[in-house]
Formats: sequence, structure tokens, C-alpha cells
Amino acid sequence: MNKKNYVILAAVALAAMTGCAGQKEAKSTSGIDLANMDTTVSAGTDFFRYACGGWNDAHPLTAEYSRYGTFDMLFENSQKQLRDLIEGLAAQQNNQPGTPAQKIGDLYNLAMDSVTLNKQGVEPVKPRLDEIAAMTDKSQIVPMMTKLLYDGIGTYFRNYVYADPKNSALNIFQMGQGGINLGEKEYYLDNDSITQNIREQYKNYIAKLFTLAGFSETEARQKMADVMEIETAIAKVSFSAAQLRNPEANYHKMSYDEVKKTFPGIDWDAFMKGLGLENVTEVNVEQIEPIKEVDKLINTLPLSKHIAYLQYNLLDAAASYLSDDFIAARFDFYGKVLSGRQVNQPRWKRAVNSVDGMLGELVGQMYVEKYFPAAAKERMVKLVSNLQVALGERIDAQEWMSDSTKVKAHEKLDAFHVKVGYPDKWKDYSDLKVEKDSYWANVCRTAAWNVKDMYSRLGKPVDREEWLMTPQTVNAYYNPSTNEICFPAAILQPPFFNMDADDAANYGAIGVVIGHEMTHGFDDQGRQFDKEGNLKDWWAEGDADRFQERAQVMVDFFNGIEVLPGLYANGQLTLGENLADHGGLNVAFLAFQNATKDAPLGVVDGFTPEQRFFLAYATLWAGNIRDEQIRVYTKSDPHSLGKWRVNGALPHIQAWYDAFNITPDDSMYIAPEKRVNIW
Repeated sequence: MNKKNYVILAAVALAAMTGCAGQKEAKSTSGIDLANMDTTVSAGTDFFRYACGGWNDAHPLTAEYSRYGTFDMLFENSQKQLRDLIEGLAAQQNNQPGTPAQKIGDLYNLAMDSVTLNKQGVEPVKPRLDEIAAMTDKSQIVPMMTKLLYDGIGTYFRNYVYADPKNSALNIFQMGQGGINLGEKEYYLDNDSITQNIREQYKNYIAKLFTLAGFSETEARQKMADVMEIETAIAKVSFSAAQLRNPEANYHKMSYDEVKKTFPGIDWDAFMKGLGLENVTEVNVEQIEPIKEVDKLINTLPLSKHIAYLQYNLLDAAASYLSDDFIAARFDFYGKVLSGRQVNQPRWKRAVNSVDGMLGELVGQMYVEKYFPAAAKERMVKLVSNLQVALGERIDAQEWMSDSTKVKAHEKLDAFHVKVGYPDKWKDYSDLKVEKDSYWANVCRTAAWNVKDMYSRLGKPVDREEWLMTPQTVNAYYNPSTNEICFPAAILQPPFFNMDADDAANYGAIGVVIGHEMTHGFDDQGRQFDKEGNLKDWWAEGDADRFQERAQVMVDFFNGIEVLPGLYANGQLTLGENLADHGGLNVAFLAFQNATKDAPLGVVDGFTPEQRFFLAYATLWAGNIRDEQIRVYTKSDPHSLGKWRVNGALPHIQAWYDAFNITPDDSMYIAPEKRVNIW
């Protein structure tokens, strides 16, 4: 399901762990692996290297990865667990038709059957490819868009059904920019040598797909030019990733009649009919300009260019599910050129990821039954409660926030809906059929099932119990539309939480992650939503200005970080995640102090409890990354790079200075008056 950028604020995009609030089992240890450190570097010079240098040296990047960190270790572990479950079902010969075992097992076997896939080649998509080629009139473009949507393929713009940002109890039809397969507008417009090379390689990739589909080299190059013309035109008027972070600027609620008047060149009745929707009365158009450009393109460019564009979107979406030559072509661009990876994942990993992506909660039920201990859920809920208390104390301590806003902030904090482990109610996949005709055919059937499920919610109340991540997802999120924080089961496991470790490590690790999610409710985006999840200004006069003034310190600080020679971090794009890290550290450290005030912890392995807290936090971000992936993340990821979630976050935390005796002589030192000071 497509969601607007500010609906889900993912926890850490990297990993976290479970926690125990003041409870210990067996022998308590420090929770710190000294081998992960590099103490030849001083803590005040490069804390990331100091805390993580040993881990990074012991885990060099392999050809398969563009980034490998502690998260990737946990994801690999989860992937192997899923493989055991899925392959067990796939090996069974007599799975009853329509059962979860049959659906999961057959889909996996289709994904693994390289002989059949290579024999089929382009054939699975040929009927749709030919249908697009047979279009004779522009009036057929919009109906074809909707057919492709039911195949899981987006084209000129995206649409979805979800909570109205200003009426969060009700699902509404929403539209937003899309149609550019490189994701960010800068790839089409920037003219530095590296971006120009990426663009040229992208053109080669487009042409390659067309030649693999049976077109001549001349036809392929012409179709590539047509695709680039349309994508570049849309990119020029699209919002940047940073602009998409402004909820108010991305909300334009219109009546259906207003939509028709605003974009008169698009046949909206045909569009809604193709989607199977009736009685659409209101629409939230997130970004107006890109859809106006689509209106213009449809009505000014010749049909042949649109045929090329629609065919390319089909081929690009299907390439991962076709023969090895298509898979290799896609990997050569998205894997090698964009991310710097050298070899593709083995087929079993790709097959597991595919089954997991298409049948998420079916797989999730099996995962939870086998791998998620019931006790973890209860302990996690208790730890969340401790962090809520600490965040309430931090709110009360803020001099820049008025008393009336503090009251509202407490109301929002108290209204947090906490989700841990797995949903209470699972999705019903009984209507979804998995058949043995082709891998791609099942991809399309699964996509159609998801699209129908989403559209069925139009005009209905928002289901606040729905999960936006599966239990086996190694991540967490805050959703402002439902004011919820969610911690899936897969993130609540070793090696990131040590059942034998004391509270210093656990609060520094999972505690900060919980605090991070809670702080998202009060970051530059989340603070604009009230306790009910409505986009509404609930701050007293002057408080927002004082918040923004302090947040600008964070923006300016990260803007000054040079992540590669000549490439700087984007402080505005990463503001929300950086603020959440800042708040998470402050809130978790206070919660740690509260939890241990009656029974202070001692020095273990040569480190004080306070030092272990910050070492545990830094270890979350251990990892190596290729330059190519750094560039991708810097253009598009609202999270700062792992290194800077340590070296950029900690210099604004006074407790870190106290713990490691950081002085003005240390290169990481920031004068108190220049530090971020919000939560």
C-alpha cells in the first residue's frame, strides 16, 4: 500500500532490540563486547570508530552488500528462519489447495524454478506488453493505467486509500506524485559528473529491457528517449524528498468535481471505473503540480511515447520475476550502478524476500508461533511505559514550551497506542489464489488482492488495529495518523538485546529506540498531528517558532557534515530522524537513571554504567557502506548515515560529555550554546 511520506516514520531503518525494565535473569553482564571497539581512537575524536571499529574491521563488505551493519546481521538471521519455515512447506507434496501451506510453498517453488523462468523469458508479460502496443487512441491511456495498477505497477502518479490527514478516523482516496522510476528528482536534473553517469547508465538499462523484450536496438533507443522525456518532465515539477516532509504543504483536499476541473485533461470517470470505485466524493491531492504535468503530457505528447512509457514500467516492475537475463539487467543498474553491490543475492534469498513481501502476514503467523517468546511482549510493554514516564518528565522540563502546550503534549503522550510483536487479528488471504501458471502471474494476482483490499476501505473508518509492518520485519515505526508506536517481533530478538545484560546496555539500546519512536510524535512532522492523529495546530502561540528555532540548529549542524568529498548531508531531509535520535537519547538516559536510582550499577569491564549506555547505543549503528550507497541515502533517506547517528547525535547530549570526560580539546566537542536543545 502506498502511504504518504509522513504517515510512517520508521524507527531506525536499522535494527533495535527488546528490553527488560530493571529485570535481570541469570548472571548480569555488561552487555558490551569489547572486541567491537577500537580503543586506539579516543572517544572524543571519533566515537563511532571508538565504539564500533572492531566490529567494522571484523565484518568487511562482501560482494553481495552495499551496506552491512548490525541490522543486516539481524535481517540475515530472520531471513534464514523464514527460509526454514518456507522451504519446509515447499518440500511437501500434498499441500491442500487454498491452504497457507499451498500458497507459500507453491509461490516459493515458482520463484526458485530458474529452468522454467529462463525457458519462458519475456512470455509471462507478453500479453500485457502487446495490449499496450495495440492502443490506438489516447483515451485508452487511463484505462491502461488502472490495469497496470491491478498488476502492482504504478505509472504517472500514485494513489491509495488511507486516513484523511485532517479527519484521521475516516479513509479517503488520495493521490500524489510518482512516475519517476529513479525515485528522486535530482537524478534527472543534477549535472554533476556522478549523477550524469548514473543517468546515462539508466538510459542503457531502459534500452536493455526493450531489447530483451524483443525490440530492435533502434526501437529500444527510441523508446528509451520517450521514457526519459516523460520521466524528466515529471521530475522537474516533483517535490524533493525534503519538501515531501511538510504535511500541510502536501495536503489539498478537493471535491471530485474540483479534481475534474483542476486536471481536465485526465478522464477521471474512466480512472475510477478502472479501479472499480464508485461514489468518490472527496480526494486529497498531495502534490498538484506533478499531476498537472501528467495532464499536460497526456494531451500534448504523441501516443507512441506513452506506449513506450507504459511498456517500460511493465518491464521494469516485472524484471525481477522473469528470466535470468532480465534479472541481471535490473541488478546491473539498481544493484551495481546505484548501490555499488558487486553480485546479486542468491536465488533463495530473493525467493524468500518475494514470498515474504507478497504473503506477509501468512508468513508472519508461522514466524511468531516458532520464534517469538510470549514473555518478550509483556516485558517490552513495561519498558515502553517506563519511557513514557521519562518523556513526560522531559516535556515538563522544557523552558521553551508553554504550560498549555505541555498539557496537550501529555495528552498526546498518554494516548499513544502501543503495538508489540504481532497483530491481534491476522489478514484473511482465503480469496487469494496461488496457481502454477507462472511466477509473474502470481505476482499480479497478489498485487490485485492487495489493491482490492485497500480500495475496499474507501469511506470506511480507519482500522487502528491494522499493522503497517509484518511481525518478521526488522524495524519499528511511529504513525502520526493513528498516534501509534509499533515494534514488530523480529526487532525484539538477539543479538541486540542481551537477556543477561544489565540496564545500562538495555536502556542504551532498545530504550533509545523506544524513545526515538515516541519523540517522532513531537518532531518537526509528528508535532503537527494531535492526539487523535489529525493534522492540526495544537501548539500555543510562539511555541512552534521557538521549536523551529531550536530545530534549525540541528538542520545547520547536519548540513555542515561532509559525508563524501564534496557531498554534504541534508539536514532538512533528515531533521525528523535526527530529532528523534536526540529525544530518544535524552529520554532513555533519564529512564535509565530512574530505573537504577535505588540500586546504582557499578563499573563492569572497565566502563561505568553511563559509558555502557552510550556504547550500547553506538553499537546499533556499527556497519560498513559503499560510497555509491552513501550517495543514494544522502539523496533520498530521511535517516542520517549510521556513522553520523553516532558522531552527529552524541555531541548534543550533555550526559555523553560527562560520561567520557569530553573537553574542548576533543574534536567532537561542541560549545553548549551551539548544541541542539529540545527534548
